[in-house]
Amino acid sequence: DFFAAAEMAAAPAMELSGVTDVDSFDEDEIRLFTQLGELTIKGKDLHINEISVESGDVSVEGDIWALVYGEKERKKKLSAIGKIFR
Repeated sequence: DFFAAAEMAAAPAMELSGVTDVDSFDEDEIRLFTQLGELTIKGKDLHINEISVESGDVSVEGDIWALVYGEKERKKKLSAIGKIFR
C-alpha cells in the first residue's frame, strides 16, 4: 500500500513523506505530487529545507496557511526540478 503523511512540528515546519515529485515552488506556494495525488502547500516565506525524491521525504519551513489536496488520480513522473534534488 502507498501512503503519504504530513507532520507539523512545534515550529513553523512540516515533514512530509510519500512525495514523488516537486512540481513548482516559491515563497507563497509549493506544489508536490505524492503517492496519493497532488498536494499544494500555501503560506508565506516557504522554503524547502531537505528533499529526497528516492525516499519521498520533504522538509518545509515557513508560515504554512493551508494544505490543498488535488485529484487522487493526478500523479506525475519525476520533473526536471525533482531530478535536480535527487
